[in-house]
Amino acid sequence: MPVITKKPRIDAGSLQLKDEVVAINRVTKVVKGGKNMSFAALVVVGDPSAATVGYGSGKAKEVPQAIRKGMEAAKKNLVKVNLTQTTIPHTVLGRFGSGMVLLKPAPEGTGVIAGKAVRAVMTAVGVQNVLTKSIGTANPHNVIKATFNALQQLRDRKEVAALRGKTVEEL
Repeated sequence: MPVITKKPRIDAGSLQLKDEVVAINRVTKVVKGGKNMSFAALVVVGDPSAATVGYGSGKAKEVPQAIRKGMEAAKKNLVKVNLTQTTIPHTVLGRFGSGMVLLKPAPEGTGVIAGKAVRAVMTAVGVQNVLTKSIGTANPHNVIKATFNALQQLRDRKEVAALRGKTVEEL
């Protein structure tokens, strides 16, 4: 039976989190008395100085409450990302559902070349130079989940050296 390791929870209170609303969706439920309108918000929060980012979804009758709920959900699933100074360490492909997101490191001065959902995640985590390509679905929920999948695959040189049983100089 596989051993399930629980990743450590990142404390949102100690970070200077910036939030960005990626998508707001108006949804309607048809009931006997008419239509009940509600709002769903997809929010990304992150601290560029700590290379930490999270996403969350909130639903409520009013837009501000939906955004607030999304921010609270995002603070609960923050992840730490391995970065170099202003870009990512290597090319990576993240997948979720029918969506794929390709992230490529870029030289200084390139900027964040990305669509709306991927750009929100990249700026929130503090990446200043990156090339991205979203392949497959344009659904912002799946694109963000694919982006998070890609960011969690990033490894720094020390980590790769340890996995291979070598020193950093040998790589």
